[in-house]
Amino acid sequence: MLITGASGGLGSSIAEFFQNQNYKLVLHHNLNQPSIQRSDDILLHQADLTKEIEVQKMIDAIIGEFGRLDIVINNAGISDSSISWKTSLESWEQTIATNLTAPFLVCKHAIPQMKINKWGRIINISSVVGQTGFIGTSAYTASKAGLIGLTKTLSKELSTSGITANNLALGYFNKGMIRDVPDDLRKEIEADIPLKRLGDPEAICNSINYLIENGSDYITGQTINVNGGLYT
Repeated sequence: MLITGASGGLGSSIAEFFQNQNYKLVLHHNLNQPSIQRSDDILLHQADLTKEIEVQKMIDAIIGEFGRLDIVINNAGISDSSISWKTSLESWEQTIATNLTAPFLVCKHAIPQMKINKWGRIINISSVVGQTGFIGTSAYTASKAGLIGLTKTLSKELSTSGITANNLALGYFNKGMIRDVPDDLRKEIEADIPLKRLGDPEAICNSINYLIENGSDYITGQTINVNGGLYT
């Protein structure tokens, strides 16, 4: 199982959950090291996923270490918020590259390995913002909306390959990017959530766990809302 962005708030929670589920893990990181240490069943790999050569090297390293790659969780992402007409081209391009191009590149190089074994699971981590929009998040919203479209196309391309591709559209959680939200805005967000609270990452982990199981093999191309009732 490859988890990208495994050193971030949500990524580390996902990694910790599956560390106890008897999986061989590949924990991707870029600038910050994951909190989990390398072991016989855990490979740490640093890469800039916006660069195709580094993605290819990562997939090669995984195959070299474990012999196969069956599950990809595209979790890595950034949010550089600004009103659309004040967003720099550099910020736009970096956000699209990290949140959309990188998952595409990971899938591009992982899928041939999955096809060898005629089994695979791709789970992309998107956002409710990609469905609704949100003031000051033009690049982030566009990238997450694009991820929903990418997932739908992958599911159709892989429909006869034993590989499913699904997308989790996350609401607001008590770990991860919420740390960048000012306190007053966070309180407003909580008030708008029907459950009146931020989510716990365990809800994400349980959703991923279900999509990995063989019993979920009739679920593909779907965007599953994990958002406490924040429907579009």
